[in-house]
Amino acid sequence: MTRSLPPRAEVPSAPLCAGPCRAVVTGGAGFIGSHLVERLLADGFRVHVVDDLSTGKLENLQSVHGASGLTVTVGSVASPKLAGSVLEDADVVFHLAGVVGVRRLAREPLDVTQANLRSTEVILEAAAARGVSVLLTSSSEVYGDGPVPFVETAPVMPGSTEGLRGGYACAKAMGEWLATAHAEQSGLQVAVARLFNTVGPRQAGEDGMVLPRFVRQALRGEPVTVYGQGRQTRCFAHVREVARALVDLSRSASLPGRVINVGSALETSVADLARVVLECSESDSVVQRVPFHEVFPSGFVDPPRRVPCLRRLQSANGWVPSAPLRSIVADVIAYERAGAMVDRGEASSSASPAP
Repeated sequence: MTRSLPPRAEVPSAPLCAGPCRAVVTGGAGFIGSHLVERLLADGFRVHVVDDLSTGKLENLQSVHGASGLTVTVGSVASPKLAGSVLEDADVVFHLAGVVGVRRLAREPLDVTQANLRSTEVILEAAAARGVSVLLTSSSEVYGDGPVPFVETAPVMPGSTEGLRGGYACAKAMGEWLATAHAEQSGLQVAVARLFNTVGPRQAGEDGMVLPRFVRQALRGEPVTVYGQGRQTRCFAHVREVARALVDLSRSASLPGRVINVGSALETSVADLARVVLECSESDSVVQRVPFHEVFPSGFVDPPRRVPCLRRLQSANGWVPSAPLRSIVADVIAYERAGAMVDRGEASSSASPAP
């Protein structure tokens, strides 16, 4: 007997969230998540943060502590029960929960890959069952070492299954395919934001994040360690602009069912980034080049360029992140210096809070 497939569910042309509404932010105590929470609250959203604090910190939400409309739940959205509970009264979920950092991926490839895929699988199932729109954050890692600029319609190229870095990229790409499948089969309102190098205050440097690592080394007077020759290039976007872009995307009627690059297209080499950090911090540190194989396992590939095409983002939002690198670096330096003062007990009572 031949069985026909059910008709494809039509995804209406409507924004994920038409206005201020009830938003869940998974990973909301993390670096990007906490800035997104601030933006949502400022725009009148009611926000429910869910974070297991494996990488996030409640201190990241200090600026909105006690804010009207904010709820915080400590727990993992990889739990179907918890995911279903927090989405019960939601209109939209911004799914940022996940494990990031190339150093951590090199140390714990299985944990990183499984955690990222499982949390996405569970949140999509819970959202589909309750009719909650989803803005899923993915990663530029899915492009691998493909041709630049990276265009959303290009095939993903995460690399060989024998390589560690490809596991993270594949987990992110699989999350995108799951989102697409839910949209096709059940009509789930879902869109995917592929994030590029997002930097700014509150970013941790322990797991391979380059800018906070450079800044902390420079402020301590230590050598600024550049892996390899530093010719690899990245496009650094200010986290506040990325947060604004995500909120704007959730209101775009053209977005559901699409993948969209989110980041800056201003390309900078890692060596130039180190130079800007030294200049802005007025540090006497020197640049020290470290062979890549001394830091990462054999076969761990670092793509030479990572540049997004932002035409879709420009079309959807009417603008793209464009903060100059020097202003971003200056923000991070000011944040790190303020934190160092607090750690030493030198902050005055009249000092303004860190951004």
